[in-house]
Amino acid sequence: MIILDPPSFTRSKREVFDALRGYKEVNLQAMKRLKKGGILVTTCCSYHIDEANFYKVLRQAALDARVNLRVIGRAIQSPDHPIVLNMPESFYLKAFYLLK
Repeated sequence: MIILDPPSFTRSKREVFDALRGYKEVNLQAMKRLKKGGILVTTCCSYHIDEANFYKVLRQAALDARVNLRVIGRAIQSPDHPIVLNMPESFYLKAFYLLK
């Protein structure tokens, strides 16, 4: 099992492109090292990167690493970090569980 919990790579919308590259690179390296039958738990804690874009980064990293991974789970932050509907930046943590 490999667990990736990097810091937020972006604090603003201006930094999103570079942040996506950073998330792709750390996930690409982890995917290359993951053994058959291994699980990759990977997270993104940036409000500026939504789940759909994080998924696209993971998909591109898997293509570049030439590995087949299956999504076996998804998660968001726990209740002790509540998501407030009128405060969208409070919804920031996304996680995927991937099986090789």
